[in-house]
Amino acid sequence: MLLDPRIVKMAQVLVGYSLGVQKGWVVTVSATPAALPLVQAVCREVIVAGAHPYVLLEAPGVREILLQHGNDDQLTRVDPYQMLMVEHSDAILRIKSEDNTRSTSNVDPARQGLYQKGSQPVGAAFMQRIMDNRPHCLTLYPTNAYAQDAEMSLTEWEDFVFRACLLDGDDDPVARWLQVSREQQHIVDWLDGKKSVQVEAPGTDLRMSIKGRNFVNSDGKRNFPSGEVFTSPVEESVEGTIYFSYPASHNGRTVQGVRLSFEKGIVTEYSAEAGEDYLAAMLSLDEGAKRLGEFAIGTNKGVTRITRNVLFDEKIAGTIHCALGNGYPNAGGKNKSAIHWDIVTDMREGRIVVDGQTLYENGAFVI
Repeated sequence: MLLDPRIVKMAQVLVGYSLGVQKGWVVTVSATPAALPLVQAVCREVIVAGAHPYVLLEAPGVREILLQHGNDDQLTRVDPYQMLMVEHSDAILRIKSEDNTRSTSNVDPARQGLYQKGSQPVGAAFMQRIMDNRPHCLTLYPTNAYAQDAEMSLTEWEDFVFRACLLDGDDDPVARWLQVSREQQHIVDWLDGKKSVQVEAPGTDLRMSIKGRNFVNSDGKRNFPSGEVFTSPVEESVEGTIYFSYPASHNGRTVQGVRLSFEKGIVTEYSAEAGEDYLAAMLSLDEGAKRLGEFAIGTNKGVTRITRNVLFDEKIAGTIHCALGNGYPNAGGKNKSAIHWDIVTDMREGRIVVDGQTLYENGAFVI
């Protein structure tokens, strides 16, 4: 079978750079059948590296059936096979590859919330992998479903994805990602030891403490593509209001025009121009869902427009995003929740002030 050479290159970068696969490792690759070309290319690279690939394929439609017909015990059951994968793999590659991103859009949000709670132990195990610095990466294989969400043809979407992954052109993609890493590390180093952040933009005046927290350089190893620096703010410190100008997609739902107000770190008022019922259901999922688990700044200039796919949208240069719910222990975060929901807003008419000094203005770093 003749593969798109960009898929071959993607597999090489994922195995060699993102995961750093070593001889003898057990490498689990999780995907749907739609991603088989990339799965096969990755397995080839894993075998060439002297490691052992194991493939976990999810049959389309099974999750939808569970959400529609499962009882509460079935919805909240912890998947033992997922736990085995997380605990016993030396490296994990998860490939988003849905053929219908709206298959669960009519499911009762309360049932989706129960399913999220059942997934929480697996999510906690992934967080522990981060703390233990055990390799895993989340990426995406371009399908028609994602292309439709982004309002592109499949060819346009493929070009967009591979460009965002720095796989276009003849340059060495690993060298390009190493350059991204160096540039972002400069920002992370500047933020080291800082104490307070204020975000100002149309509809937004948000303040938070980052005292004792650290920013993380996301450079294509945990997410691929990546391009962001992020932290978990001090949980009870978030004050003020933020308006999210971009649509927020989560579990097949899209919520637009989200506005959140915080007092002592808790969401006290909320609204949405569309999808407010789903927003309300997620906020009521547990106590941690009402707090911010992440504050981040996107840096990827290859992600040039909104796609309704958070793996890409949260990386857009000229944006920030905040996540409701679970915090990142590797950034000092302590918040616990069944969700981690990233919501993005435009900062091309805004600024970020850190300890009284302007870090970022009108979509660009100024330090």
